[in-house]
Amino acid sequence: MSQTPPISEMKSRMDKAAKTKDEDKLYKREGILYSTILSPPETMDKLKDLEAREDDLILVAYPKCGFNWMVAVLRKILNASTGKNEKPPERPPLVEFLPPDVQEKLAEMPPRRLLGTHLHPDNIPPSFFTKKPKILVVFRNPKDTLVSYFHFMNKNPVLPSAEPWDKFFSDFMAGEVAWGSYFDHALAWEKRLDDPNVMIVTYEELKQNLPEGVKRVSEFFNLPLTDEQVSSIAGESTFSAMLENSQKSHGNFGSIFFRKGEVGDWKNHFSDAQSKEMDELFQAKLAGTNLGARLKYDLYCQ
Repeated sequence: MSQTPPISEMKSRMDKAAKTKDEDKLYKREGILYSTILSPPETMDKLKDLEAREDDLILVAYPKCGFNWMVAVLRKILNASTGKNEKPPERPPLVEFLPPDVQEKLAEMPPRRLLGTHLHPDNIPPSFFTKKPKILVVFRNPKDTLVSYFHFMNKNPVLPSAEPWDKFFSDFMAGEVAWGSYFDHALAWEKRLDDPNVMIVTYEELKQNLPEGVKRVSEFFNLPLTDEQVSSIAGESTFSAMLENSQKSHGNFGSIFFRKGEVGDWKNHFSDAQSKEMDELFQAKLAGTNLGARLKYDLYCQ
């Protein structure tokens, strides 16, 4: 059973999006915005009952921090480690996109399941922590995240247009975007840095040394790889290779999920005043934290 909506269901969602006004594409739940079409209330209500398993692979990332890239890397690691060559499901394994009936069928899936989410840790299914599966969390510097999110919303018909840039910048800074505030997510994961079942990696460090990242991730999930397998997976998982293969891996959605993947693209979008505003917010929220240090803000955002 595919753990993700089939293409036919995605088409129906796209058809629904075409008939939905922008102002109706997001709704607020407990102070956080979600997609009306992808994560309706009944789907979110059902999530609290979703039962994780200790051997699940859980992937978490705030939107546009490298989630789809890491999904592809994890699938390659799984296939290489187990000797299988399973065709990937048709959509990323985001649990908040799975209708209640599909969530129930997750119990029928054989191990090891790959489950993902963009949800804030406080809103993740409780069993993701009580059952103690390994959780990989991917973060990216906030300036590039904001730019990638802006383009993603403008290309994804299920979400409202983010135009104009200045308004989206203000919304992002205030946390008034789908899945909530980047900084709230970061601060919540900061509190879990000492959890042995949680590993946080950054998009930038992965791009800088992908073979080392593949090795660390495979060891974290207890999926042994040979040096040759690590090298092969890293070679197939550069962003340019993923972008080239996106039509095959994601069909017509490839151009939505994979854009540039550049570090520093924010410099092509931010005004000096906006850059300073983000610097001040980062300083107020994350300066002095361990996760803030891991993000190397001075290196990637100055």
